[in-house]
Amino acid sequence: MHITMVKKRLASGEPCRKCIQAEELLVKRNLWDRIDEVVWAEEADPASAGMLLAAKHQVQVAPFYIVRDAEGRETIYLSALKLIKERLQERPAARGDFDLAGARELLKSAPPMEAIRFALESFASDCAIAFSGSDDVVLIDMAAQAGLPYSVIVVDTGRLHAETYEFIEQVRKHYGCELHVTAPDAASVETMVAAKGLFSFYEDGHKECCQIRKVAPLRRALGNYRAWMTGQRKDQSLLTRGELEMVEIDAAFTGKAGELVKFNPIANWSRDLLWQYIRDYEVPHNLLHHRGFSSIGCQPCTRAVLPGQHEREGRWWWEDAQVKECGLHVAKDKTP
Repeated sequence: MHITMVKKRLASGEPCRKCIQAEELLVKRNLWDRIDEVVWAEEADPASAGMLLAAKHQVQVAPFYIVRDAEGRETIYLSALKLIKERLQERPAARGDFDLAGARELLKSAPPMEAIRFALESFASDCAIAFSGSDDVVLIDMAAQAGLPYSVIVVDTGRLHAETYEFIEQVRKHYGCELHVTAPDAASVETMVAAKGLFSFYEDGHKECCQIRKVAPLRRALGNYRAWMTGQRKDQSLLTRGELEMVEIDAAFTGKAGELVKFNPIANWSRDLLWQYIRDYEVPHNLLHHRGFSSIGCQPCTRAVLPGQHEREGRWWWEDAQVKECGLHVAKDKTP
């Protein structure tokens, strides 16, 4: 087996950022010596060896890998993670039809794009991105760049801000993606409102309303998938999300095959890094962010935060500040 890595050198003379990250990943895995040849695609020279290989194999991303077997057959890999998984190491014992331990090992220091590509290569449109805010739209942006099939779920609780509905429509048009919108069970909402009114959460807590309007609809929707992606980050709450894994078995929901695999590609990002990406790539975002809203949920349960306040302090502000969760995310699965 002969492996060629095609790297891109920008017109500035610097290697592309993704090429640097891919090489670092291979070095960290002690697999760099398994790459037999590096060929450069010079951005300023369409006739360079790497550019010619890209044209030959109709590849428009860098880096990519050409694996040639003993019979001369060539296989193209666009992901270092997939190359590692399929060609550079033995597969660990699988858990069901998904190797959780192997995926965690591959993704533990991988950048978000690599994690997203791995998720989509593993599950394609059977992997749903749960979209509601700016954290999640970054996942959609990266999935669109990956050029692989993906699905998007939106939970319309019936109590969102007008700006949030406008944001959802902006994302649909910007990425040309189909949004699978799910809503709460009407009978359950009617029963709760008849018994307690429209604002009972101010008196007895938000859990019941969130279960009916948000958790139950998402549970129903995720039952049609084998995996999903979230925009959770560790720095959103060290108490409830501090041990967040890049990939885990969901402890709150099940999918159509039983266990539901959950990917958290930006788990290790900070809020500052998230917004740097949004600015750099001109990613659509909710206009409420310009009015002091950091973490945006339903209209009655979200307010702007003051300078220096944590982003989650604008959610359910009348309750205990230690726990700011609606019930979608529970303690991570600890099984290796």
